Amino acid sequence: MRRLVLVRHAKSAWDDESLDDHDRPLAPRGERALEPIRTHVAALDLPTLVVLCSTARRAESTFAGFRWSLPDDAAVEHDRGVYDDDARSLLDRIRRRGAHHASLIVVGHNPTLQDLACGLVRDGDPADRDQLARKLPTGAIVSMSFDGEWADLAIGSARLDSLFMPRRPRG
Repeated sequence: MRRLVLVRHAKSAWDDESLDDHDRPLAPRGERALEPIRTHVAALDLPTLVVLCSTARRAESTFAGFRWSLPDDAAVEHDRGVYDDDARSLLDRIRRRGAHHASLIVVGHNPTLQDLACGLVRDGDPADRDQLARKLPTGAIVSMSFDGEWADLAIGSARLDSLFMPRRPRG
């Protein structure tokens, strides 16, 4: 059994228009979300873990907020590709990087994470699947599992184990 966890960065700030998108920091609401994110990640069972984290400032800050809750031997890679990838490219990256690990976390961005999760998931809680199809809000964590090797991860091959949101979306 393999575990894939997709973490959308916490809420970012938009108040400094001079910043490039890659350099936007977390907003105060994003900072407040780090504690429930950390608590949720700490409760996940993630043996032999590798983390792929976008190099965007808001993703790096989100990861720093829960890093201590991961196993000490977790391999961590900060990868600009996670920022730039579309869902298909990110899936290819996951297949390559997961090879010697039972669990993999991606800390990244929408629409890529939502597109990837919706494509991979074939079953799981119907309400969570409906929410995932509607919106993957900032700070959300999608946990899924599948049988086989990382190279076998394909559209419709995963089960949605949980969808965590630090704050329920409006409407």
